Amino acid sequence: MAKYTPMMEQYLSIKAEYPDAFLFFRLGDFYELFFEDAVLAARELEITLTGREAGTEERIPMCGVPYHSVDTYFHTLLAKGYKIAICEQVEDPKTAKGVVRREVIRVLTPGTVMEGNMLSDRENNFLVAGIAEEDGFSLAACDISTGQFYGAVFQTIEQLAAEIMSYNPKEILLKQGTGSITLQERCVAMGSSNIQVITDEQRPTAGLSSQLIDGDLSASLKMASQMLLDYLKDTQKRNLDHLQPLEVYLTEQYMVLDPFTKKNLELMETLIDKSKKGSLLWYLDQTVTALGARMIRSWVDKPLLGKEEIQNRLIAVGFLKDQWMVREELRELLKSVYDIERLAGRISFGNANAKDLVNLKRSLEVIPLLKKLILKAETEAPGLLKQMAETMDGCQDLVELIEQAIVNDPPLSVKEGGLIKEGYDGYLDKLKTVSRDGKQWISALEKKEREETGIKSLKVGYNRVFGYYIEVTKANLGSLPEGKYERKQTLANAERFITPELKEQEALILEAEEKLTELEYQIFSELRQQIARFVTRLQRAAKQIATFDALASLAQVAQECGLVRPTLQDDGVLYIREGRHPVVEKVLVDQPFIANDTHLDCDTQRIVLLTGPNMAGKSTYMRQVALIVIMAQIGSFVPAESATISLTDRIFTRIGAADDLVGGQSTFMVEMKDIETMTTQASKQSLVIIDEIGRGTSTHDGMSIAQAVIEFLHDEVGCKSIVSTHYHELAVLEDMLQGLKNFHMAVQEQKDNIVFLRKLKQGSTSESYGIYCAQLAGLPEKIINRSGELLKGYKEKGPVEQSSGLVNSFVQEPIQLDLFATSSKEKEKTIDTTVKKLEKITQEVKSIDLINMTPLAAMNYLFELKQKLQKL
Repeated sequence: MAKYTPMMEQYLSIKAEYPDAFLFFRLGDFYELFFEDAVLAARELEITLTGREAGTEERIPMCGVPYHSVDTYFHTLLAKGYKIAICEQVEDPKTAKGVVRREVIRVLTPGTVMEGNMLSDRENNFLVAGIAEEDGFSLAACDISTGQFYGAVFQTIEQLAAEIMSYNPKEILLKQGTGSITLQERCVAMGSSNIQVITDEQRPTAGLSSQLIDGDLSASLKMASQMLLDYLKDTQKRNLDHLQPLEVYLTEQYMVLDPFTKKNLELMETLIDKSKKGSLLWYLDQTVTALGARMIRSWVDKPLLGKEEIQNRLIAVGFLKDQWMVREELRELLKSVYDIERLAGRISFGNANAKDLVNLKRSLEVIPLLKKLILKAETEAPGLLKQMAETMDGCQDLVELIEQAIVNDPPLSVKEGGLIKEGYDGYLDKLKTVSRDGKQWISALEKKEREETGIKSLKVGYNRVFGYYIEVTKANLGSLPEGKYERKQTLANAERFITPELKEQEALILEAEEKLTELEYQIFSELRQQIARFVTRLQRAAKQIATFDALASLAQVAQECGLVRPTLQDDGVLYIREGRHPVVEKVLVDQPFIANDTHLDCDTQRIVLLTGPNMAGKSTYMRQVALIVIMAQIGSFVPAESATISLTDRIFTRIGAADDLVGGQSTFMVEMKDIETMTTQASKQSLVIIDEIGRGTSTHDGMSIAQAVIEFLHDEVGCKSIVSTHYHELAVLEDMLQGLKNFHMAVQEQKDNIVFLRKLKQGSTSESYGIYCAQLAGLPEKIINRSGELLKGYKEKGPVEQSSGLVNSFVQEPIQLDLFATSSKEKEKTIDTTVKKLEKITQEVKSIDLINMTPLAAMNYLFELKQKLQKL
């Protein structure tokens, strides 16, 4: 066995305790990594891999990073899903015997980040623990950076998996067991990659305070909560008093939106480029604080089901929309507020610096101004706003404490002095006086020595190695009196000396400065601990400020975008007059959005069967209905002339084609799984949106499944539904099902061209204009022409024969409109020189993946294409 140096033996023994983490081993001003850690870290961080003598014949792999810039490297590794164990010296090297003792002081994981530069200001950073046992399905979720701690119980493992993913967790903990295997598979299928299975052996013997999970909780919820808290205790190794008591919520409090529905409706990010811009969150988020941004994100994620709570938000939004001067002043005040939640967390955690305390003070100073603004508004503020203003705690005692103790512009480091105001601590002031007076004495000494020796270039200096000294150039050495100066150091052109008087004063000055720095850090640490006792009050104030910001944001959007207050009802009616897609309308430039009405109820029109061509606006219309319902139940005004919304418990969507390659499922199988979820979990209060039902299989199979699903939703579930299809034969269902009505997206034909009117009309249509869309997509002209000939043949006599055999001989009836049936001679007459100019545009069109485009992206592209064509 290899014989290592004592320091390397220490490293190996500590590394053995953290085999699944990068061990950042502090050596002086660097964190070093060795062996396999070094090889992997060098690759992931793109830093130099070198070597080190370790007592063995061969050098061992090593790499390192400076301690002062280590956060950047931590962030890179955490973003890739790695764990990091931070190993520091835990004893004074001056008093240590042998190798300085080192310990892991903290384990960083993607779900336990506290540092601001590693976090997204406008998003939470959740760690979620899930339990799937015979006695129940539960989760516990915690954002350690804010202290938020939630728990919930579910009926099925599918519901549990969907709720876990709704937190967009950075890390998931699952208890080892049969149920966890299924739960892990479902989370992976929904896109999660950082999942840890915790065994009983891995869990520490004692958890955090049971006060956090007090109450009448189910066994599975207690297990999930305790597992999460145990993990935090094991990794953080320090005070976590800022964690809030477990807040248990019921799924019945919020509209259920599974991850696929959120994705299809682009609530948080767009489908194509995964960006916030173009999502509903982007549309609604005009918050000016990080607190408000996280709040409104949570509102979009979990629309309300409580009518009274929704009404309270709507009333507040209406007030701030109408009282624009109040709104503008409110938003201006909020711009001065820092992230109080995370500041409080860092203070409690023990890693806040003096600037954090000053920023906290400045944020709290805004609260009295907020209260005064709301309570003295010209029109009496409505209930929610007034209640918050009256109960807001400005923590004035904390503001005064920080004001008395911390200088207004403190340094970033808390261990180099300059933090505490004079007058806060008597002994500290004395040390400052000694240090200040000592430096004045040094200056006076220099002047005195120059006068006595006559050497004008004589100077008194200082460095950390030799302390204070008197420096004289070699040319002036003869002017020094004998016996007074003791030589200390020889330089190329000068000599440095000391005197007994100088050494005595040096001892006083250095002792004062050393004590001064140590005492300042001690006072700051005690002050930080004192402020940590305010955490609960700070968290309450932060939540109220976040709510003010979120409501003001909704009011700002309502004002700018011409939104109206929806009317809430309980009779099942959904009536939207002149509804608009919020995001599409916002991004359209110099082009009006075509508004459409929607009427759904629980009786005569609970299902809309929507037909019409591709690109006519069906998907946009269907999405806008769902988004308007969601906005209303968030407490937002909506894009319409008027809207009557009955509370919807769940929205299901099946929009767009997608394979589950990892799960080995085709597009059609994924669609069928979605349909299974809808048909088994929807209630009469749900809204179901299905785009192009039954595609992906043969015509007869698809049409049969589509009809059966529609009949089931109509007869068995009774929910409100909008179903689009290219199976125009299904239009006969209007005569068979009393609650179904046919609608279509209108199209205007113009010779060999068509215009999409994007207007919803009652009745069905039998045209899909697929060949026209193929032409827009840039298919070669030969294919387009042949498609037209084949279509004409189908319409007249069935499949057309060709040398290679029959084409789709199973097709029974034509379902496309013949747009390309004119003769070749007639076509040649219509072709002019503009064809050449179209070649470049045609090449662009050919490169577009039209099938996988979102309606928004397609509309933007078509608008750009139209502008190019108009210039020809």
